[in-house]
Amino acid sequence: MQKGVLLQQHRQWKIALMQMKYRFKRETKDVLSTLAGLSILFPDQSEELKLLLDVESLTVVAEKTVYGRSRPQENYYRKWCRAFGEWAGLTPDEMHEEILRIAFGTEEAETKFGSKLRPAKRSAEVKRDEYSLLIDHLIITAAKMGFAIPPSNTGDF
Repeated sequence: MQKGVLLQQHRQWKIALMQMKYRFKRETKDVLSTLAGLSILFPDQSEELKLLLDVESLTVVAEKTVYGRSRPQENYYRKWCRAFGEWAGLTPDEMHEEILRIAFGTEEAETKFGSKLRPAKRSAEVKRDEYSLLIDHLIITAAKMGFAIPPSNTGDF
């Protein structure tokens, strides 16, 4: 029981680090100051911000921007890359290398063993949208070869 409580508190703490809420009350003039600051930062939205002048309080949410791939993306890709690799007779690492080369192109590198074709980008270097592209190439390549990969049920990417 204690372990479950600690795990839940840890999750809440992680979420708190990723999202902060600020509430501004009208009676302290914080709403007007906040809207004025937002109008300066976002002049294109100043007309929409003026619509909030009559509110009693205003809540501003600050969230951490996620640039890297998401955990559901990575789990989905790894699961289906491994399954496709097994079907095609490749190890998970070999299949991953193939999909990287298909998605991002190749670079030729000279080594002591001769010329090697390497992916132009590694998956660790890509952001969320490029990782989605990698997943798309996995699905398309598998379909062209007759292996069906179901769509993600999370809709996270």
